[in-house]
Amino acid sequence: MMEELDLLKKDWKKNENSFEQISEVEIYKMLHKKSSSIVKWILIISILEVLLWTAISVFYNMDDYLKKNHGEFLIEFFKYFTILNYSVVAVFIYFFYKNYIQISTITSTKQLMKDIIKTRKTVQYYVWYQLGMMSVSMIIGFITAFTINPEVHKLLENQKAMVIIILICFVSLVLFLTVFWLFYRLIYGRLLRRLLNNYKELKKIDL
Repeated sequence: MMEELDLLKKDWKKNENSFEQISEVEIYKMLHKKSSSIVKWILIISILEVLLWTAISVFYNMDDYLKKNHGEFLIEFFKYFTILNYSVVAVFIYFFYKNYIQISTITSTKQLMKDIIKTRKTVQYYVWYQLGMMSVSMIIGFITAFTINPEVHKLLENQKAMVIIILICFVSLVLFLTVFWLFYRLIYGRLLRRLLNNYKELKKIDL
């Protein structure tokens, strides 16, 4: 009787292990699919963002403003500045695409965890780059207006008006960056939190 009981216990333990393995495989597949979908959305949103900025630049032609205010000498500068910005953004989009391909095709839990961390860092760098570029662009825009716009020149002759203009520029910069920081936090932050949750679940499986 004892021998039969021992055999039953061994058989139950074998079945228990197989159930755990099946459960972990199913959880991995689910987390793999969710992570791949999240990274795909990061890629899509970044491309849509580039298209949006491109559309805005088409409607607002900086060259016309510069020519109107005799600032033709700055056209080349803004041209190369724009090329540099689009080049950097294109590199980020390439990394998003690369991360998506890697996460979609991997079969290792540890590798998926590494790629999730790498994707999160890439997105964080992208957000900080975009906010930094917006700051630089606005500051350059203000300096350009102060330099070539005759109407602004007249206002700057008055000390009080100059202080008010500088204050308005500063407040506008802070508000603009705050709005976009909140936008990035809402869109990308939500996706990154979901990726982090997937990472935590994968960590439980990997232990």
